[in-house]
Amino acid sequence: MQIPARLNPTFSKPSPAENDPLEEARRRLIVALDVPTAKEALDLVNRLERTCRWFKVGLELFTAAGPSVLEPILARGHSVFLDLKFHDIPNTVAGAVRSAASLGVQMMTLHASGGPAMLAAAHQALEGLEAPPQLLAVTVLTSMDQTQITAVGLDRTPAAQVELLAKMGLGAGINGFVCSPQEVATLRALAGPEAVLVIPGIRPAGATVGDQKRIATPADALRQGASYLVVGRPITQAADPADAADAIQKEMAEALAQ
Repeated sequence: MQIPARLNPTFSKPSPAENDPLEEARRRLIVALDVPTAKEALDLVNRLERTCRWFKVGLELFTAAGPSVLEPILARGHSVFLDLKFHDIPNTVAGAVRSAASLGVQMMTLHASGGPAMLAAAHQALEGLEAPPQLLAVTVLTSMDQTQITAVGLDRTPAAQVELLAKMGLGAGINGFVCSPQEVATLRALAGPEAVLVIPGIRPAGATVGDQKRIATPADALRQGASYLVVGRPITQAADPADAADAIQKEMAEALAQ
């Protein structure tokens, strides 16, 4: 599936509009609405929509509020990253992907560990759509370190598992991935400049790590080749979320300007 132009950040020969590092930073920051109610989510959107373009809706919010929570976000012209990490038999995942695409989201996730048949079925489910969302294959969760990888029976490092799953995704026609900041450079080299790499586990200097294990600062992730950065608690749990988002975007802009 060809990556829609609206989702493909510029890594070379930017247009004049893309020469503004701060505007580019705003285009590449995704705020994670990991809250339990639609009201809390929309309150955050209200506070952040002056500068934030993208919002992520994940399992907690989608389970609590359902698909209707997407409507007011999309109606305001924002882009939605639907992060439900589909993982089931190929036919079921294909159906889920088609259903999610009908909601109008711009990106969605599925677990690469579902295997090549599942990934291929998801890719094929979007064929023929005029403006399909970008499929993102989740490699290894940023909460998993070597201890967690070993506990689930994998005799590999997290980096080696990420690379194996990314190659599987590429073979199935998927050219978008979620990985930790530590694997961005490897995946960028492997998948090429056109790949969409969405990176969670982003923590500004001095921020609380929480349950994340494999993390990096916004600037470091961008320098390694990230397309988009997903930031949740450092923004949404800040005393002033808008100020926190502005600070992160300025840090991103400094890295992009370099």
